[in-house]
Amino acid sequence: MNDDEAVYDDEAVYDDEPVKGNEPLTSGSLAARAERVEGPLEALLLMADEAMPASTLAEAVQEPLAVVEQALANLREFYDRSERGFELRNVGGGWRYWTRAEHADLISAWVVSGQSNKLSQAALETLSVIAYLQPISRARISAVRGVNVDAVVRTLVARGLISEAGADEQTGATVFSTTDYFLERMGLASVDELPPLAPHLPDASALEEELSHLAATVETDGDDDSADTNSGGASHEDAPHRGMDEHD
Repeated sequence: MNDDEAVYDDEAVYDDEPVKGNEPLTSGSLAARAERVEGPLEALLLMADEAMPASTLAEAVQEPLAVVEQALANLREFYDRSERGFELRNVGGGWRYWTRAEHADLISAWVVSGQSNKLSQAALETLSVIAYLQPISRARISAVRGVNVDAVVRTLVARGLISEAGADEQTGATVFSTTDYFLERMGLASVDELPPLAPHLPDASALEEELSHLAATVETDGDDDSADTNSGGASHEDAPHRGMDEHD
């Protein structure tokens, strides 16, 4: 037998070492490895927030693409056969769990009713900003909270707590305001009955002390910049801007 020739037993299952790269797989080892990797694939797909290509899943579980594709086919067939409320689809070049079409009306009614879950902390904070500063755009809400709020705003709109209220006069951006349903849930006749924010703000003296500290820090940074320039270091124009946000 030549060194280049190899004999593979169709009944053999190579469990001791994972098959890597393009190494040949027998029919027996393919089925066994596919079954063994189904659990890890389910875990990855459950945590995915977008469709995952089979190649990405194969890299994650460190198995050949053929093994992963077989495992995905097995899972899809099992979910269909057992009539689960969800299914595994291959759409847009990736795999993802979807609820079955026959349950669409039930899910829509449950979500729209606003009874599926309590609002998250992020949603409550965003709703508070809108309630007190309305009408307000997404950009201004993000500036106040320091994070992207697109998903949270969509949730609040879906719950009927806020709605579009025209466009900002200066930027043209869509602005949002609270709805009558929001007032109903809060037990208010109008937004004028919202509790004042003043009692929840820092004490004036504490706020003044904090501002003084920040001012002193800025002055110190300015002195450092002057020292760097006088000592032959980088000029103020070349120095990186301090305190500038990394996002737009």
